[in-house]
Amino acid sequence: MSENYKVGESNRLHSITMTVVDWVDLFTRPIYKDIIADSLNYCIENKGLLLYGYCIMPSHVHIIASSKNIPLSDIIRDFKKFTSKSFVREIKNGIESRREWLLKKFEFAAKRLKRGVNYKVWKDGFHPVELTDNKMMDQKLEYIHQNPVVEKYVYKAEDWVYSSAGFYNCQIDGIITLQML
Repeated sequence: MSENYKVGESNRLHSITMTVVDWVDLFTRPIYKDIIADSLNYCIENKGLLLYGYCIMPSHVHIIASSKNIPLSDIIRDFKKFTSKSFVREIKNGIESRREWLLKKFEFAAKRLKRGVNYKVWKDGFHPVELTDNKMMDQKLEYIHQNPVVEKYVYKAEDWVYSSAGFYNCQIDGIITLQML
């Protein structure tokens, strides 16, 4: 991984994007988005994650975050590991019309690894970019909030339930606990 895409100091703000392998649109059902939300809230409450913005898209997740005690890269690693197992368990046991296809897709991705895992949901890495000033922070927050609008899922950013846009634009409490900027 390039030096440009490594977490610097964990207490500094970073824009992070985590993507499902092959850009599979896994997060089309609320149950999978809720797994992400619950896991981020757990990391906030128990691992010192400070979350300033987020947007859960069908195939990827954007967050703006820092951390207090545990290195940010460790929190993201643990988050991805836990959510991967949770997604696979839900695909296997829940109501999923694409069950066979999803499991084969994630199984195929895992076979390319030498880690001995059965399923691989997330792409390696998480593309962290340190946000060095307020202008950069504002640009990234606007970008992630406009993502569902650009993709034509909603007309207004604050209408996307799985985003912090409603919090910033309308003071609506979201599903994930945020830090104020």
